[in-house]
Amino acid sequence: MNEPVLRFAEVDKVFGEGASSALALRGINFTVNAGEFTALIGSPGSGKSSMLAVGGGLDQPTNGEVFVNNTSLGGLGLNESASLRRRFIGYLHQKPDLVPMLTVLENVALPRELDGAPTEVAHGEAETALDKIGIADLSGRSARVLSGAEQQRVALARAVVGDRRLVLADEPTAALGSADGDELLDSLRHLADEGFAVLLTTQETRQTAWADRVLFINDGQIIGESGSRFGSELVFADRYV
Repeated sequence: MNEPVLRFAEVDKVFGEGASSALALRGINFTVNAGEFTALIGSPGSGKSSMLAVGGGLDQPTNGEVFVNNTSLGGLGLNESASLRRRFIGYLHQKPDLVPMLTVLENVALPRELDGAPTEVAHGEAETALDKIGIADLSGRSARVLSGAEQQRVALARAVVGDRRLVLADEPTAALGSADGDELLDSLRHLADEGFAVLLTTQETRQTAWADRVLFINDGQIIGESGSRFGSELVFADRYV
């Protein structure tokens, strides 16, 4: 199960040039393996979202390399990079960004259809993903009538449709109540137990209880690492969040 799915190797990210440049990430080295739930915790502006953007191939590192399934993202052309993201990487943001005029099934199947899968195949994979998240009963409903919590769970099903094995979750519970947020974290934990690599960003120390490993980030650097079942290390975390 310890196969590397996402790996950062000496990654720096600089925005802008000259005197106006800003260092968002520096010297980032870590790996998320299959079956591992990693939580990245830090305050706003610490570099969490930049980490996910670079890790998911949505942005390029200034220095260093990012590998997904042992493939260097820097070695891919635009079309190859887009295809890899659609096939292997699932994103879960604060806003689910569903297409309101489509059904739940159609929303979840959409990434596979965009990657060229026949509709019948894409819909079959979407049904499997919905069942995996426990919301198969929502399949035929219009996305526009769902609650916020339901929409976010549909977005999670979309993130794991097909052959995807990496989930990048950027503070996905920010707009949810505590009970709905915990349910979503339970689903992420379940996915990791099934072999997915999960990377979650959060500002909330309590959310790290779902993770196997916790990385602390401040000013674009990883400043500490711990297992999630802390004790005294919780004090260390609170110094930076």
